[in-house]
Amino acid sequence: MGVLSTSPTNMDSCIEACLKCLRACEECFTACLQEPDVQARAQCIQVLNDCAEICGQAAQYMSRNSTFATNLCGVCAQVCEQCAMECENFQDAHCKECAQICRECAQQCRQMAG
Repeated sequence: MGVLSTSPTNMDSCIEACLKCLRACEECFTACLQEPDVQARAQCIQVLNDCAEICGQAAQYMSRNSTFATNLCGVCAQVCEQCAMECENFQDAHCKECAQICRECAQQCRQMAG
């Protein structure tokens, strides 16, 4: 259920997945910057940033029940999938965990975009 009684409840699981993904991408972004091979992670870091931003936007659009929410969720699913693929190029735990969370978010967003 949404925070307010007027919130659209059919979007709750997707909103939660997007917020979790946003956080995971921000945390992974920060961790990647601390890795010794940071230069090799340039593309991954860029996509992590894109993914965090689109997840935040999707959560906002769904929270206000925007007519564009489903379209944005479709784009969000694509960005999340790309982010997962980038993270899977690295073997550290933060990238593997982030990739899994991105894939879960992508699945929720695809369902929302329906």
